[in-house]
Amino acid sequence: MEEVDVEPSPTLIPSAGFHQRHLGFEWGPGDLLVYETNYKLQGPRSAGSPFVHIVWKDEDICSPILRKLFNESHLIFVGLQKIKEDMPSKNKKSQFVSISKNYRSVIRACMEELQQNAVSTQEGSLASQYGDQVSILLAIELIWNLCEVLFIDAAPAGSLLLHLLDWVRLHKSDVDARAREVLQSDSPAHHQSYWDVVISLVLQGRVDEARQVLSKQASLRAESSSVFKRMDVLLHTMPIFNPTGTQTLTEFDVKWRHWHEECDRCLQDNTFASNRHLETICKILVGDEDTILEQKELLSTWYHFLVTRLLFTHPTIKPPDLHYYAQVHTTSPILLSLRYSWLKPANVNHVKDHIDNFTEQITHGLSNLWQLAVDYFDHCPEFGRVYLELQIERVPLDTERKAIKVLRICEDRQMSEQVRSICKIMAKRALRNNRLGSALSWSIRAKDAAFATLISERFLQDYCNKGSFTDLDLLDNLGPAMLLSDRLTFLGKYREFHRLYGENRFSEAAKLLLSLMTAKIAPRSLWMTLLTDALPLLEQKEVIFSVDQTYELMSCLEELNSGTKDSSQTDQDEDIESTKTELLRLALARNLAMAIVKEGTIET
Repeated sequence: MEEVDVEPSPTLIPSAGFHQRHLGFEWGPGDLLVYETNYKLQGPRSAGSPFVHIVWKDEDICSPILRKLFNESHLIFVGLQKIKEDMPSKNKKSQFVSISKNYRSVIRACMEELQQNAVSTQEGSLASQYGDQVSILLAIELIWNLCEVLFIDAAPAGSLLLHLLDWVRLHKSDVDARAREVLQSDSPAHHQSYWDVVISLVLQGRVDEARQVLSKQASLRAESSSVFKRMDVLLHTMPIFNPTGTQTLTEFDVKWRHWHEECDRCLQDNTFASNRHLETICKILVGDEDTILEQKELLSTWYHFLVTRLLFTHPTIKPPDLHYYAQVHTTSPILLSLRYSWLKPANVNHVKDHIDNFTEQITHGLSNLWQLAVDYFDHCPEFGRVYLELQIERVPLDTERKAIKVLRICEDRQMSEQVRSICKIMAKRALRNNRLGSALSWSIRAKDAAFATLISERFLQDYCNKGSFTDLDLLDNLGPAMLLSDRLTFLGKYREFHRLYGENRFSEAAKLLLSLMTAKIAPRSLWMTLLTDALPLLEQKEVIFSVDQTYELMSCLEELNSGTKDSSQTDQDEDIESTKTELLRLALARNLAMAIVKEGTIET
């Protein structure tokens, strides 16, 4: 497991441990099974709880909903990189806007699913957790949508305000629910939220919908029908810029100013003095700041106020001017107090805590999402490779399958240092678990000659103890990799000798065995083993070793016997060695005689 810098917080497991019983556990691939045993700290054994508890970390970051969000947004990102490389510059803007909307649709789908889970769950803490995630994703989508309008779509004057209105409407959707509630009531005109709905629709620039709702009131008041008709005319004639039409921005501006003057004239003439609600709407139409600010409960956010104010005072605003108007409208004392009431420090800190917690969960969750992060790092031109190298080093190599995935990523990107590091880690781990074949395979991949030599020694020791090799598929297919070290070369060739002998290719096996000894590739400690392996070949009816080969074997045997004796050998070991030597001398002498006769007969 990864080391942590601080003590982990305790995890409370319901109904576990309350009866002073020992807890048992089993590690799984990504979680922990915990259960009560029958053993108590004190007293006799008794039946434990029948429940098995599943404990896992990073619950929300590993939840299917958020994983779906990460995976789907990753696919969009990869597709975006291909478009960036393949498509001509003039066609990219529309594609980028479409991709941005795809991103936002994925986020909104995730929010809806989280919201449904929050409503359906029975656990209060889990519902709160889902709610926090929805809040964070909502803020992300809100900011993303604004950036899409300002920087990706880069809407020009006229179209900009239309996009901003859509942005506000999308994130102030409670108006639709209240409007449905009013219109579906028995008497919409007498509903307590009737005028709030009308004014909310006007504040969002939805004048046609506001006219429809107003018609419910006008039909009930015949005595003031002229006043309602006048308001209906003002709303109906309100100019809305059409980006796809033939009207120029200048023509629209002139038309809008005439309409604005007409609204102001109605206000000056006290046309709506008999109905305070209609008078309020008329003041909103002329962009009266104080009147709009009085509707702060309906606006709910300062940026909604800003967009509404621009709609009724400067509908042809240009993108570069938006920053100026935002500063002007958010630095007035009244609006600052409203902004403070909308974003109280306590609420800001609460949201900040959620964001910090969510970010921390994502950071810890990267151990499960590291494959997605690779593509993002690949497309960071300046520091992407550096960050990828640092991240790869932090990916826990829990299984060999995961290690192979990480290794392939490093190999594809020529990250040689990380490749060696991964291979060494896995080779040492395999060796600790006595999995020699896996350890040798990883050391070869790491091109670590010293470690390959060590593992080859272990293979040879294992052979001496058991009389047979393990991992034959690996040893039979070493190929050029056996040249990594002398000991590995010997291991590969020695295994080849056994394979040739098993296939009854005795002459080739004898030649290979002799070359291993005469070329000094075989370690001296294994000479007696190799000479013993030659015994069955010497005992064959057919002469396998020639005269010269037999003399070389004799020379090797005498050189071995003339060397320094191993002081650690017991008397029994010495007797065994002595017996082997006598048997070898006898077999060599017999083979020499037969070889001389055979070769002499051939010469004759």
